Amino acid sequence: MATEIARDEVYRAERDRIGDFTFDKSVAGVFDDMVTRSVPFYTEIQRMITEIARDFAVPGSAVYDLGCSTGTTFANLHPHVDPSVSFVGFDNAPEMLAKCRGKLEPILHNRPLDLRCRDLNEGADVENASVVALILTLQFIRPLHRNKLMGDIFRGMREQGCLILVEKVLAEESLFNRLFIKYYYDLKRREGYSDTEIAQKREALENVLIPYKLLENRKLLMDTGFREVDVFFKWYNFCGIVAVK
Repeated sequence: MATEIARDEVYRAERDRIGDFTFDKSVAGVFDDMVTRSVPFYTEIQRMITEIARDFAVPGSAVYDLGCSTGTTFANLHPHVDPSVSFVGFDNAPEMLAKCRGKLEPILHNRPLDLRCRDLNEGADVENASVVALILTLQFIRPLHRNKLMGDIFRGMREQGCLILVEKVLAEESLFNRLFIKYYYDLKRREGYSDTEIAQKREALENVLIPYKLLENRKLLMDTGFREVDVFFKWYNFCGIVAVK
């Protein structure tokens, strides 16, 4: 029997003061609903991630999910990769890791699982990785630390390994940036979010989520040393990029 997903109402009530967005207990409890309703085509993006990752996951290697949240990517990938492939998840929020462990332990059985509480602003210890996923994570890393994090990832990857990066992005031109943001908020309204919820979450994220342009993300990957980089998904101000070492 499927577990009922709690509805995201974190910003439903109007607040006098909006603090910075954090992945605390209130967010962890509704995260699966939040991300499904807030990220366009999230279910399809997850399906595409699984499709790509299973072609790169090598028996005896590790798949890393940096910013693993509640473990959806691992849960989707599990039936499609060799049981000798270990899953390693990093997240800086203990509440999210607890949700992740609760979701994964009943279904992974004997697959090696290593969940670590880590602040990726301080880097990442990656080893023997055939696949590394950064799903809506890099945008929360301070720009000052992104080059180091990407270097840590690259050095810990196997040759022919792939990095899957999904990000909210800025448009290359301000005209399109305004339009894309408008279209995005229209999507959130269609998903049942009120103008109050949209405005309050936007304010909470203002100093926390710092997006790059698509071409800036591509340059970061190429400068790190990835030899092949391409876009596998694009919807207005969201994109998915795959890079191969």
